[in-house]
Amino acid sequence: MSHPLIDRLTAEMGWSLLETDQDVADFTNRPGVHVLFIPGDAKRNLETADVAVILPELKLTFQGRFDCAVVADPIEAKLREATRVLKTPSLLFYREGVFLAGIPKVRDWDDYVSRIAQILAMPTPETA
Repeated sequence: MSHPLIDRLTAEMGWSLLETDQDVADFTNRPGVHVLFIPGDAKRNLETADVAVILPELKLTFQGRFDCAVVADPIEAKLREATRVLKTPSLLFYREGVFLAGIPKVRDWDDYVSRIAQILAMPTPETA
């Protein structure tokens, strides 16, 4: 992972770095909506740095309607496969531990705002 803009999210902004399945469960099972940022390989994918800058701005725009965490390399692939959001960078949205939707790759600002508003309005799917 090791990119200054990603490191800033955890070091300066205090976002959690999720390194294990248990970290993910603990973070996403809390009340509310949670966004997991899956950076992918920041050296190979220039969009990763863009999303690392955009996500904090989205969080401000939506006035705390969700919190954010960064997913560490060791569990990225498993999470991408489990959610079927395979492209990186991606944002995975959860409510009370239930996966709602994902937004892969970098998007235009208006597209992010529209999609996130739709995701936040979704009912929580029933778990089996």
